[in-house]
Amino acid sequence: MERNRRALFQGTVTSTKMDKTIVVTVSTKRNDPLYQKRVGYSSKLYVHDENNEAKLGDVVTVMGCRPLSKTKRFRLVSIDKKAVDIVKAEEAEKALEAEEGVKEAVGTADEAKEEAAPETPEEKQ
Repeated sequence: MERNRRALFQGTVTSTKMDKTIVVTVSTKRNDPLYQKRVGYSSKLYVHDENNEAKLGDVVTVMGCRPLSKTKRFRLVSIDKKAVDIVKAEEAEKALEAEEGVKEAVGTADEAKEEAAPETPEEKQ
């Protein structure tokens, strides 16, 4: 059997916690048979990743193959799009504050609301 006749799916890597195994979520949309509305479906595939090269968030292509374990039925063909490393906002903010030498704000949110509150009509006169 030729490999190019096997099922190919494209999905997003959702877990890389296992050794040589990744979890890929394949999402599709189709019309609901009763209501004729577009409904999203997704399936979770366990994929063999021999070199542990796929990372969380990557878009990958997988191919069906013989059973490799109880749940693994697919192999990694290619990594189509690498995920962007996301830096947490808090860490980035702290780094910027350290560079600028800015100290953290001392006041609370309630104090800020009181300061920003408009004056009453009696105080204006």
